[in-house]
Amino acid sequence: MKELSTPPHGARHAPLSRWPRTGYPAMLTATAAWHVFVLAGWLFAPAAWPWWLAAIFANHAIFTVAGLLPRTSLLGPNWTRLPAAARNADAIALTIDDGPDPLVTPQVLDLLDAFGVRATFFCIGAKAQLYPDLAREIVARGHALENHSQVHMHTFSVTLPGALTREIDAAQRTLEALSGERPLFFRAPAGLRNIFLEPVLRNLDLRLAAWTRRGYDTRERDPDVVTRRLLDGLAPRDILLLHDGNAALTAAGTPLILAVLPRVIGAARQRHLRFVTLREARVDGVDD
Repeated sequence: MKELSTPPHGARHAPLSRWPRTGYPAMLTATAAWHVFVLAGWLFAPAAWPWWLAAIFANHAIFTVAGLLPRTSLLGPNWTRLPAAARNADAIALTIDDGPDPLVTPQVLDLLDAFGVRATFFCIGAKAQLYPDLAREIVARGHALENHSQVHMHTFSVTLPGALTREIDAAQRTLEALSGERPLFFRAPAGLRNIFLEPVLRNLDLRLAAWTRRGYDTRERDPDVVTRRLLDGLAPRDILLLHDGNAALTAAGTPLILAVLPRVIGAARQRHLRFVTLREARVDGVDD
């Protein structure tokens, strides 16, 4: 991580931004302009207020629907695949959400060690505080620790900017204190978000990361089904999503991720694909 040199008198600057500075999302700018247009219309033609009100509702419906689409970039930059660079031509990323879990995560780490695979763990800050040694172990074994919010609140997608900032920044501070590194990536709870999220992430120097394919392993109990969802059409630069926290159990009582990972890793290697963390896939100046 690069930092500015320390200026005279001991004053400290914040670290340099690690992501290209982007403008506000086009949808946010368009929404602001639309509200101005509707307000002006109402002032000039107040009798048509039902139409102006309908226009506002339509606008809100559009960006609400966009927030329900985890893989869209309408609300700002969003990694759904690894950057298109030569170094990622044969790479895929395994991302693991909702941990650390005291029972599942250690087994996942052992399994990844056995296969020589590094993954990106999107951890919940409050869980990392409960199991700090486990969070440190993730990093010690060569994996990346990234931000999945502080408490994974169900109302995240309808939260206003101030509360979004507090929630994400709390996890940022928690994970940095445990790992010694500031997270580079953020994944929204359940992938759901709103129009205010990207400006918050920009201010916190984070990049949103979604996925290319997921197995729905928090509710599907059949490892064959989850494996098929992850492998069907698997291609270079894909980002895969599994869970160590909140993992569903197979009929035999095994966390889904433990039954699925060996199959996914084996199939990926048969296709001559290698696993990288999102950090390893990042290319300076390239954001998609």
